[in-house]
Amino acid sequence: MKTLKPSAGKPRGRPRSFDREAVLDRAMRLFWLRGYESTSMAELLKVMQVTTPSVYSAFGDKEHLFLEAIARYIDGPAQYQAEALKEKTARAAVERILSQAVESIADTSTPPGCMLALSVINCSAASEPVRKIVNEARQETERALCRRIAQGIAEGDVPAQTDAGALAGFFATVLYGLSIKAKEGISAHEARAVVDTAMRAWPANPRSL
Repeated sequence: MKTLKPSAGKPRGRPRSFDREAVLDRAMRLFWLRGYESTSMAELLKVMQVTTPSVYSAFGDKEHLFLEAIARYIDGPAQYQAEALKEKTARAAVERILSQAVESIADTSTPPGCMLALSVINCSAASEPVRKIVNEARQETERALCRRIAQGIAEGDVPAQTDAGALAGFFATVLYGLSIKAKEGISAHEARAVVDTAMRAWPANPRSL
């Protein structure tokens, strides 16, 4: 998965007296839980446990802090998706991604759902630049799925007539739909049933029949 970078450099300041990565992790979790626009700087400062000058010196404004938090999410909690794409077959890769999404629903140590899917829902026009960046990162997930399915077609573990883009779109919709359901309180058992049903839509390979 492509690493997301903030749109501008961070301002320089005096040496920091806090663990930047730990502070960024706290901000990431709050944005993940509340969303971009719903999270205020006051709430961020309280959770991050740093002063206003320190935040602006280390991260810049709220937008740049959020984009760094998104990049941290992609390279951290969401890294399982890139790892899953290394599975031997495309079907195994997709099923692993969805299964690990179910595991994340059961993990009470993190906010529910996918940060890319939930953090910029219903943003106002003022946040359009941020929304576009996050949407692009989310769309890259679907493109990565499409590439893996196309690889499966080339390698023979996915039927040759399969529409890789449509199949990737279907499973990306399932993946992000699980995030919405996670926010509503779906149980891991219910989410697993959704995944099992979705996997039955995987095109049968004539070689295995």
